[in-house]
Amino acid sequence: MAESAIRPGRTRSERLEARVTAAQKSLIERAAALQGRSVTDFVLTSVQEAARRAIEDHQRFDLSVRDSEAFVEALLDPRPVNDRLRETVNRYRRATGV
Repeated sequence: MAESAIRPGRTRSERLEARVTAAQKSLIERAAALQGRSVTDFVLTSVQEAARRAIEDHQRFDLSVRDSEAFVEALLDPRPVNDRLRETVNRYRRATGV
C-alpha cells in the first residue's frame, strides 16, 4: 500500500513520536521490509487499523444471553405506557424541543 493511500489527497502536517527499544525497531523494520513498505507506511497503516478496531469495539453493543433475552422479550411483549413514562417523554420533549 502506498503512503498516499493512508490519507489520499491530504498533506501530512501532524507528527507522532514514539520511543522504542532496539528490538521493537528491528521487528517493525523487518515486518515493513517483508511487506515491501516503508517503516512510516507500515506503522501508520497498522496504527490506523488498530484505532478503527478500538473504535468499532467501543461502539459495538454486546449483550449477555440474559440481557439479549430480556431485550427481545421487551420488543415482543412491551409493557403498557404508564403515567411515569408519559411524563418522562413530555419532559424530554420540552427540554429538547422535539
